[in-house]
Amino acid sequence: MELLTNMNILLLSALAGVVGMGLGGVLSALLGSKGEKMVSILLSLAGGVMIAIVLFELIPESYEYGGPVAAVLGLIAGAAVVWAMSFGLDKFTSKRKGNAAQALHGNFEEFYHSDEVVARKKSLLRAGLVMMFALGIHNVPEGIAMGAAGNVDSALGFTLALMIALHNIPEGMAMATPLISGGFGKWKTVLLSLLTGLTTIFGAVIGMLVGGISELTLALSFAFAGGAMLYVVFGEMLPHSIVANKSRVPTIVMLAGIVLGFLMTLIH
Repeated sequence: MELLTNMNILLLSALAGVVGMGLGGVLSALLGSKGEKMVSILLSLAGGVMIAIVLFELIPESYEYGGPVAAVLGLIAGAAVVWAMSFGLDKFTSKRKGNAAQALHGNFEEFYHSDEVVARKKSLLRAGLVMMFALGIHNVPEGIAMGAAGNVDSALGFTLALMIALHNIPEGMAMATPLISGGFGKWKTVLLSLLTGLTTIFGAVIGMLVGGISELTLALSFAFAGGAMLYVVFGEMLPHSIVANKSRVPTIVMLAGIVLGFLMTLIH
């Protein structure tokens, strides 16, 4: 089975993270405030593709190399780590007393991890910066999956790179839209989008190092990345899309994304 070299893995992770996020920033700069509905639809489609990749690629690979226990433990660990990060971010950015993780998101702006739902530019600017920080964290487990996969199967590495690039486009838009609406320069926002994607490379380095130690660590790496991705999809992307679109369209689009992702796994 053909493997990717470490340099190729780093190059793919850079393209998937930096170019994907950068394209999202460019689209937001061109569309302005009109891009919110498109962000919703693209997030749903990308979320569906991510679910398919996790179910039909990452979990089976984890099971093959480490068995059911490693797959389950990795999934739980990945979801738990991202939940803890999201909880901490909510706690840090929320002015509410009590358990921030249980607070319901009732509108589009709150899904940027901001409870200041006002029209002021300052609030939108702050929301975009917080979203940038959150996406920087979310990109790490995706890079881990790429780094681990590239050392096992080049086709799987390419598939993951394509999937990550596709879903980084709407995430880049989700970060850039409030920044631009808050008065931040369009092309400065594009530059920030590009820089945010760099954390994917950091994750890829971790995946290459950890995944190459043993079959068990490889299995845990796949499952960890899968659990992290599933939490991001169901805890952030789908609710965000539904609130922004205010219809069942995002759910239908996500189902279409699952089918598309499944077909992608068959092609490679």
